[in-house]
Amino acid sequence: MKKVLLGLSAICLIAFTSCKEDAASKVKEENVAEAAKRDANSTKFPELTFDKSEHDFGELEAKTNVETEFSYTNTGDAPLVITNISSSCGCTIPKDWSREPLAPGDSGKFTVKFNGSGNGNVTKTVTVSANTEKGREVVRIKAFVKPDPNAPVKPNASNLQASAKQAAPAATQVVKSSTQPGHEGHNHD
Repeated sequence: MKKVLLGLSAICLIAFTSCKEDAASKVKEENVAEAAKRDANSTKFPELTFDKSEHDFGELEAKTNVETEFSYTNTGDAPLVITNISSSCGCTIPKDWSREPLAPGDSGKFTVKFNGSGNGNVTKTVTVSANTEKGREVVRIKAFVKPDPNAPVKPNASNLQASAKQAAPAATQVVKSSTQPGHEGHNHD
């Protein structure tokens, strides 16, 4: 039994030693050059540069539909692919962007629609998912949305108190006072 194990060990040792010598001779120079080129390209990314990072619609009437356009350029070293553009809420809709690769130096654009919902200062973000180094870029839209003058006023505690005061007649209040010195403000019956 010992002789069999010793014989198998010797065969394995010879097999592993012979493979080691052949491994270096099996590497092809063209594969090494291709791997080096691939590794150099893996550090090159597209870069998304916008013409503006924020668009201000200014003052809007409530429920007014508006839209703007964001232009961008691939300022990187590899083709740019935009996989998705999404907004922070349903009132802001990005659309019309190319899903085709954009070569370095080329430009593109997309449209953002806003339906004028909200009150006061409103800011919405639009996230562009792409094959850039960061993976996503963000632009913003903002507006001051004026309240809808035709919207019904929702009752709340302060509105109810104010309307109750206006509706109730002013009650006469009896003021009592004291004539004794040192008792000002104390009411004695």
